[in-house]
Amino acid sequence: MGMNVIILGSGTCVPSLARSSCSFLIQIQNSLVLFDLGSGTMRRLLEAGEAISKVTHLFFTHFHPDHTGEFASFLFAAKYPQAYRRRIPFDVIGAKGLQSFYEGLRTVYGKWIELEEGLMNIIELDSKNRDQHSFHEFTVDTLPMAHIESSIGYRITTADGTSIAYTGDTDFCENAVALAREADLFICEAALPDGMKVEGHLTPSLAGQIACEAGVKHLVLTHFYPECETVDLKAECRRAYNGPLTLARDLMVIEVTRVL
Repeated sequence: MGMNVIILGSGTCVPSLARSSCSFLIQIQNSLVLFDLGSGTMRRLLEAGEAISKVTHLFFTHFHPDHTGEFASFLFAAKYPQAYRRRIPFDVIGAKGLQSFYEGLRTVYGKWIELEEGLMNIIELDSKNRDQHSFHEFTVDTLPMAHIESSIGYRITTADGTSIAYTGDTDFCENAVALAREADLFICEAALPDGMKVEGHLTPSLAGQIACEAGVKHLVLTHFYPECETVDLKAECRRAYNGPLTLARDLMVIEVTRVL
């Protein structure tokens, strides 16, 4: 079973005409799976030929604004009584605390983000230990990442064994290696160049080290701050990883097939 990943955003919280906040989309048979929903994501969805009304699963890696900032706008737009009105239920998945996060938004916006009963299903996963949840067309495994308390990384596996792993934001940790083990596609943050390492984020060479230790089949680096634009990120990553390597850019389409 082949899948296409569409990079909707390859950037950060910093406004950019070229890079929206970090996000991507996967079509898995009848499921349209969206990871993270920061600034610019809904516009990129339209540019990719999709719409919020088609999203069946929305995954949050953590609750920072550059990964959740358009959630309220997403729900408000879903109430529009014509083309965007929700007709099918959808799941929203994140770490423990997601329900409280949503209730906080309701405190601010009230009825303007409240959907018809049964349309939105919130699923909370463990933020401190390994967790797993099965959906109709795929299974998701999660592990805590080294960023903030609500940070979890996801590994999507389809019925034929094709796997896509995504760290969200993280520092180097063994859980990231475990999450990515032999994944067909590994989408990994590389927020800043090697010489500008900050706590809670990776650099290209550290992302490459994770990919190398995990034996991933294809590494995609994303979540680039502006400081990355003038640096040879591939060369830095190649200090640790020699496999297939892609630098994400907005609206890039990546074909994913199972590699035996």
